[in-house]
Amino acid sequence: MTTFGYTLHATSGAARRGTVTTPRGLIQTPAFMPVGTAATVKAMQVRDVAATGAEIILGNTYHLMLRPSAERIARLGGLHRFMGWEGPILTDSGGFQVMSLAKLRRLTEKAVTFQSHIDGSRHELSPERSIEIQNLLGSDIQMQLDECPPFPIAEDASLESLELSLRWAKRSKAAFDHLADDGRALFGIVQGSVYPDQRKRSAEGLMEIGFPGYSVGGLAVGEGQGAMFETLEVTTPLLPRDKPRYLMGVGKPDDLVGAVARGIDMFDCVLPTRSGRHGQAFTWDGPINIKNATYQDDPTPLDPESDCPASRDYAKAYLNHLFRAGEYLAATLLSWHNLAFYQALMQRMRTAIEDDRFEAFAADFLNRYRSSS
Repeated sequence: MTTFGYTLHATSGAARRGTVTTPRGLIQTPAFMPVGTAATVKAMQVRDVAATGAEIILGNTYHLMLRPSAERIARLGGLHRFMGWEGPILTDSGGFQVMSLAKLRRLTEKAVTFQSHIDGSRHELSPERSIEIQNLLGSDIQMQLDECPPFPIAEDASLESLELSLRWAKRSKAAFDHLADDGRALFGIVQGSVYPDQRKRSAEGLMEIGFPGYSVGGLAVGEGQGAMFETLEVTTPLLPRDKPRYLMGVGKPDDLVGAVARGIDMFDCVLPTRSGRHGQAFTWDGPINIKNATYQDDPTPLDPESDCPASRDYAKAYLNHLFRAGEYLAATLLSWHNLAFYQALMQRMRTAIEDDRFEAFAADFLNRYRSSS
């Protein structure tokens, strides 16, 4: 059986080019994971997601435990079979959604109890239950349960939250080691808000427990890009060189470039598909709103050099028409284009790192991308 692992092939400054190995296939890094919250990447078929170059997608523990339930998915053969995706799947722990979506939350040392935002039903999510759900789903990379504090947060409250997350990390690891023996991997999550000493405490505590990969959580929650980058500059050097580093919930294209420059390997974000459903297209010259009247008579495609049909084969005027007419195809085509753009950006970053010219690539990309704003 192929076991989980990470190989670092090249560096360019702090940027890293590597490969994550899983039993279900390889993941070339830096990598972007499309988000399949409820066992679907919104408005997309999995074959088209794969055709963009995506090698791994993300599923959401909170949403799937509520509907249709992890137990039902397990009876139907697991999440891969359920949604028709053959490659690796990463699941988050559900902690962020419990804090951001669920109602009447009550947090204790044991678990967080809450009411579903869907029907008001009561649930308890403990580190052990989160790992049980993720194993029922059959995901290849799983996350420890952590507390996801808000921003801003006072330093003492952040430290208290961090220590709880470390205790939950230990319990998550024990539950994972008891249940998973088939090449799956569990990542720890570094917390600590924007406090450097707390990020150091969290990273050191997680490394004492020992994980095959490390996530950076608690960012992209309102602190701003500058503070996020400053926190990454403190955090990533603390993490093992021979393990993958995953920045959770990030982000915009310039966020990705800046985070890769600071040593991050893996990303996920709803932005490509959410933006696509609302008419925003990401391009090498910056984002555009395809619903604007200026595109009503524009016969050019979003990217004539792209391999993606949505980017190459449809005029901006047609896409504008679809949105104005309220056609479902509008969301599909723009989501498809955005996902392809993100994957193309990751590929260009991988090539730049291999050629040891990442700093120049980043400067050129950002200069062009931001020139229209």
